[in-house]
Amino acid sequence: MNVSGFAAAFDAFVDARLEWLSDNGAWFFDGLNDILHAGYQAIYDGLTLLPFYVIILLFGVLGWRLVGHWRFAVGTMLGLLLCAIMGLWPQTMSTLALVLAATSMALVVGIPMGVAAGLMPSLDRLSEPVLDLIQTLPPYIYLLPAIALLGYGPGTALVATFIVAVPPVVRLTSLGIRQTPRVFIELGQASGTTGAQQFFKIRLPFALPSIMAGVNQGLMMAFGMVVIAGIVGSGGLGEVIYGAIRTLDIAMSINAAIAIVILTLILDRMAQSATRLGRRAAP
Repeated sequence: MNVSGFAAAFDAFVDARLEWLSDNGAWFFDGLNDILHAGYQAIYDGLTLLPFYVIILLFGVLGWRLVGHWRFAVGTMLGLLLCAIMGLWPQTMSTLALVLAATSMALVVGIPMGVAAGLMPSLDRLSEPVLDLIQTLPPYIYLLPAIALLGYGPGTALVATFIVAVPPVVRLTSLGIRQTPRVFIELGQASGTTGAQQFFKIRLPFALPSIMAGVNQGLMMAFGMVVIAGIVGSGGLGEVIYGAIRTLDIAMSINAAIAIVILTLILDRMAQSATRLGRRAAP
């Protein structure tokens, strides 16, 4: 079989398997889509339950408490106020809800996987090429099968964003677990601590700064993917930019881009401050 024939056969095989999965697993993917949409909607409703100026004030207080500087709190409130003035407050909150939902999913899955990889070198060696593949493939690749199985909407965006956000969480969590100083582990063993006590009292505190760095990196990866996911009807600022591109509305695309930059900078600084707090809490 020549190369072109092999490629055609492989493509036909993939299409057939995807079609079979869609037909026979429709009940599962419909249920999964409903769960994902419900989780996103709950976060979005929580962010839009109060008036926008109350949410802006809450973010200012949170930024002041985490970063510890009043200038950042004022900048946070002014930036979010600009998003509201540009008429993009619902879309900004929608993007924030998507990022928080996808990042939460990535943490729930990625941190335990990273801990397991850090404790088991064989699992770490096995996971490395998989994580490399996930991070190397173009992000659009994850949208296509998600559309086929889940359709258009926030559910598809959440799945694709989750896949992109997981690798840095797994990598940095595993790194933190593996970098626990050997002398402290031996000291714990000499003191008669159990495996669980060694993990929670020795390994986890030392790994906390690396884990928090993974949270920050996963958050940033999620932001990049959420914007791309606007092409699948995810809502939020990504969909605004995609619509502006199709209609050549340059002004609207600039407004949405400014809102994304503001939101990304705010969460990035907050996540970095949480990482520094994690370093201080480490032994």
